[in-house]
Parts: sequence; C-alpha cells; structure tokens
Amino acid sequence: MDKRDALIRLSGLKAGGDRSPPDLEVRGLSLAYPDNENALREISLAIPAGKITSVIGPSGCGKSTLLRCFNRMNDLIEGAEYTGSILLEGQNILARDTDVTLLRRRIGMVFQRPNPFPKSIYENVAYGPRIGGIRRKRQLDAIVEHSLRSAALWDEVADRLYESALTLSLGQQQRLVIARTIAIEPEILLLDEPASSLDPISTLRIEELIYELKHSYTIIIVTHNMQQAARVSDMTAFMHLGRLVEFDRTDTIFTNPSRRETEDYITGRYG
Repeated sequence: MDKRDALIRLSGLKAGGDRSPPDLEVRGLSLAYPDNENALREISLAIPAGKITSVIGPSGCGKSTLLRCFNRMNDLIEGAEYTGSILLEGQNILARDTDVTLLRRRIGMVFQRPNPFPKSIYENVAYGPRIGGIRRKRQLDAIVEHSLRSAALWDEVADRLYESALTLSLGQQQRLVIARTIAIEPEILLLDEPASSLDPISTLRIEELIYELKHSYTIIIVTHNMQQAARVSDMTAFMHLGRLVEFDRTDTIFTNPSRRETEDYITGRYG
C-alpha cells in the first residue's frame, strides 16, 4: 500500500477509481429571471461521466447560468424559475424536495476568482469535513494532505499549513479552493472560468491539474478561452443567446463543426 492509499484508508475517503461517476443529463431545461425571460432556452444534453466537458460561447450567452443550474446556485436569485429537468442518476435535482445541501456536497463548484476563507491553509481544507462531522485530528490531517496532494499544492505548502491562506499567490489560492472543494468528496466538479484571473504560468498549472482530476471526477468547465477548451476537454458545448447550438467531441467542434454559428464563433467572426 503506497502513502496515498494509506491516507485514503485512514481518512475514510474513497479513491476516485473506486466509484463510478454518476450519470448527468439535461432535458428541455429553460430558466427565466424577472429581467430575462430567456436566460436558458430548451437545453438538452448528456454530460459524459468521467470526462471533461467545456462550455464555450460569447459573453452573456448563458454559460455560467447553465453551470449554476447543476448545483442549484441560481436558487439564490429571487424570481428564478426553471422548467425541464436535470437528472442525476435518474433523479431530477430541480424537484422541490431535493436536499440542496446534499446536492452541493455531491456537485462541488469553483468560481472565477479564488475565494479562500480568511483562515489558515489547513483550516480552509478541513472546514468542510468538520462541518460533515469529522472531528479526529488524525482523520482531518489525512484528508487535508490527500486533498492538497490531489490539488498539486502539498509540496508548496506542507511546511506552512497554519499560515493564512491569503498569503498564497492567486494561482495557489485557486488550487487551495479546489483542494477545499474535493475535501468533501464530490462526484462532479463545476469550474467557472477557474483560470481567467491568473497569469499564464498559473493557468498552465490549473489546466494540468484539471486534466489529472478527470481520472477521479466528472468535470464541467466554463471558459471564454477557446484554446483552453481545446487543450483540456473531451467534449465541448457551444452556447449562444441562452441556447445550446452544438454539443460534440472537442476535436469535432474545433475542426469540423456542424453548425454555421459554431464555425463563425470558432473562427472569430463574432464573440
């Protein structure tokens, strides 16, 4: 048993390879706000389990709005109304009786700008497991190390775990937020332009990390950077004006799209 397996066993975590990624399917999803009746319009797609799916399109097309549907973050906007369904292992997560707290444990989200808590590096990662009822320091230590290793950050912070997370660089903060997210063992990761505020070197680190994490999670990433989508994703969805225009393998979307709108966007004619 290697050190990583020992840490997982000690903490009670399951290795990503020990679980089957859940099925996630969108059927006829529309979303209306009081000031935007067509935020999303009749979107249907099946997110492949254990893969990276990118969502691209011009600003204001509904990319982030769609992403926030998967963990019901749009519920925080007064007057938001859904029609259609999102099925997670066959259950409609938009149903009124959905336990949204549990849903957000299963589907974790990382936002555009790093948002570490004003606590130590250690406490940022341990926060979620503590809320979940884990109290033994030995277990928490194992979870923190496993999560930071998974986020490719452990070697950079192992000797400063009790320093403020706010002393880290922006790129390190974003990887810390990813570590904090995976510490509660989600099955799906939502990444909303996770590298848009980072420098090129930090962006490369995040992209490498995303590629490594796909072995353990289903990942959906919103990005305005088409080169990034082409580099990291298996599947790509192109959106425009709240509609899903095209959804296909990434290499097909970028080399042989079936819709003229997609081709015009990819080639820079608009957007």
